[in-house]
Order: sequence, then structure tokens, then C-alpha cells
Amino acid sequence: MLIKIQSSEIITSILDRKPIFATMITKVFYYIFILPISLLPYPVLYLISDLLFILMYRIIGYRKEVVFSNLKNSFPDKSEQELKHIMSAFYSHFCDLIMEGVKGFTISENQLRKHLVVKNPEFSNYFADKGQSIIFVGGHYNNWEICAQAFAMYSNHKCIGIYKPLSNAFINDKIYTSRSKYGMHLISMKQTKKSFEEGDEAKAIVFGSDQNPANPKRAHWVQFLNQDTAVLFGVERYAKEYDWPVVFVSISKVKRGHYEVEYSLITDKPTEQLHGKITEDFTKRLEQDIINQPQYWLWSHKRWKHKR
Repeated sequence: MLIKIQSSEIITSILDRKPIFATMITKVFYYIFILPISLLPYPVLYLISDLLFILMYRIIGYRKEVVFSNLKNSFPDKSEQELKHIMSAFYSHFCDLIMEGVKGFTISENQLRKHLVVKNPEFSNYFADKGQSIIFVGGHYNNWEICAQAFAMYSNHKCIGIYKPLSNAFINDKIYTSRSKYGMHLISMKQTKKSFEEGDEAKAIVFGSDQNPANPKRAHWVQFLNQDTAVLFGVERYAKEYDWPVVFVSISKVKRGHYEVEYSLITDKPTEQLHGKITEDFTKRLEQDIINQPQYWLWSHKRWKHKR
């Protein structure tokens, strides 16, 4: 989980001119607050989450206008009361994600297996055992961070996650270590194509493809949650170029802090698919998950910045 902390203009100005101060403050914050909190048991973490919910939702109102606008446009048939109920449930879940993300810095393998279960690992391992590489694609739905941490534990593939390195080298290193300590190999977005071409072992490359694309001209446009939406096209492009099967990753929340993953095949013949079919199929599956339990998607993201 990446947490963006907005500072005052004065502090931001100082940190921009004095990068060493930023690193020092980050280290102090990590070792004095984040690391000790991550060692707390889950019940205590969720007490903190409940307090954080009051702060973020009731007092600060973090991105409430963005969240409500996204919900209203996505579910035009729902009443304002229904939308506010979903919004409140989203913030409660979002605060849980923050605390679960903090826990991720020190979570043990046994804890990880208890809190994230893959229901059908044999589905992807069928391809791995044949020496066939695949693409996993999912969205920022439920706890995608714990899913990323646990992928390799349930897979016979060499699992590779695509991520965007942070500008703060210290926190980037901590997040990198956290995500990769149980077998996930992380590579920068700039090295994506290289990851497809290097090595002879069967690989599973993991993409999160539901966020707003930086360049809408290179995106594929679909109807998603009742809106004209630009969708990242990388998964389909790479699948067809390298002829790798595409597998959808669906994450469901069983109860607080406990998640299940289920794989389903989008296609094992990507080169035979019509243009846009893979992207549209992924988007429809994610959309259905969101419709079923809308509070678990990342509504605070400014998803619809671009217009066709």
C-alpha cells in the first residue's frame, strides 16, 4: 500500500531544497512509528483503523468529493443515501488497507497464508508445469498488496510484478523488500518488455491494469461502470506479441483481514482474439466484481481524467 502524505507548503519547500531532510524524516517516521505498529497484532491494528476512519472520513474528508463523484457517475440509479452508505464502507475498508499495508512490512509467511488463500492454484500451475509463461491481470480491488506479496507462494511460475519505483529511495527500498520477501520478483515499469524476453523459465508477469493511463491516445476505450473509459492496453499488446495466456485475478474479502483469490482464464490463444477483446474481457470481469461489492474498489483514485 502506497500512502501519500500531504505536508504543509513550508515543510514541502524545505524538503524539496534539502533532500537529506526528507530522507532523515522518512527514516525517523519509519523506525519510530511504522515499524513498531507493524508488529502489533491484527485486533490492535483494526482499532487503529477505526480511529483512522473517523479522522479520514469524518474530520478531514480525504478526497470525499472525488469518491462521491466517482460513485454517483458509476451508479446513476442508486439514491444519495445508498451512495453515501457505499462511500462510508469504502473508507472503512480503505483504512483497513492502510493498516494491513503497514503490517506487510513484518508479516510472516504463516500469517500471510492465513490472510490470503488462493482457491485454485492448480489453474496457473497447469501452465507452469508445461513450461508455459502467463500474464496475470487484476485491479486495485480488495487488498491487492497482500495478493502481490503472496503470489509466488502459491505458484510454480517465477512471479514478476511490475511497479513504479518511488522517488524516495529509502521508502522505495522498504516497500520493495516487503513485496518481494516471499518470492515475488519486482521490476520497474521501464523494464517490462525486457522481463518478457529474459530467461527460459516459465514466468507469470502480474499487471494491475485498472488505473488511469498517462497517455489516453495509447489506451483502449471501453464502457466501464457506465462511463466511457480509457484502459491501459499493455496486457493485450504483450499477450499477443509473445503469445502468452492471460489469466484474470479476482480477489474477494471473506471477512476483515482475510482474502481469497480465484483465477479464471481470459484466453489461452491471444493471437486469435479480435483487437480489444482481451482488454474488454478483463474490464468486464473487474466491473462485475465491483458491482457485486462496490465498497472494495479504489474509489479515491481520479479514474476518469481523460475524455475521448
